[in-house]
Amino acid sequence: MTDTRREEIAAGLAELEGQVDEACRTAGRARSEITVIAVTKTYPASDVRLLAELGVRDIGENRDQEAHDKAAECADLDLTWHFIGQLQTNKARSVVSYADLIHSIDRPRLVEALSREAVRAGREVGCLIQVALEDGGEGGPGARGGVASAEIMRLAEAVAGSPGLRLRGVMAVAPLGGDPDEAFARLYGVAQTIQKEHPSADVISAGMSGDFAHAIANGATHLRVGTALLGRRKPFVR
Repeated sequence: MTDTRREEIAAGLAELEGQVDEACRTAGRARSEITVIAVTKTYPASDVRLLAELGVRDIGENRDQEAHDKAAECADLDLTWHFIGQLQTNKARSVVSYADLIHSIDRPRLVEALSREAVRAGREVGCLIQVALEDGGEGGPGARGGVASAEIMRLAEAVAGSPGLRLRGVMAVAPLGGDPDEAFARLYGVAQTIQKEHPSADVISAGMSGDFAHAIANGATHLRVGTALLGRRKPFVR
């Protein structure tokens, strides 16, 4: 079964790489500008190991319990762990223990909790501001989470000024039913505004299995890909 699964993942990776390469050529960008994050939620640690064997080192998870256990099982591997889901403050200590980059910073209380736990753990954790791209802010139609435009810079400053945290950039999910090009262009504009004040905050996490070509065309540096890489097989649920 392991050999079969390895072949499945290798085939998915080869197809994905071809699509990313094509999107980069179309956008006039270098493939080296793009980091693919394998979103392994609901898939077993054995898949993470197979991905690592195939050269994928960036792993994304969106549920703390699953991510915490998987990171522990794969602690012997040289991986970068991305926490990409909505995060409750009471999970801050756990997430800080394994996550290298948290993509879902959306409120000051979360910044405070993460800073406190990062200092306690003696770690520096990267943070991305999750930007609400739908019209009308975070509660608008097709809402996918994130902070409204009026609060973005204030939250970015809070992260940048918090011990144990490092402002790395922005993240967003394209609104349901909206134009992904328009949404990701808006995110790129936000990213540029933040970078003027914080030059090292150069990460733009945007694009998933269904829209990553649009994200690449609009400046994304990190793609969050699950289905296109791991397939629609029956998932493993812990």
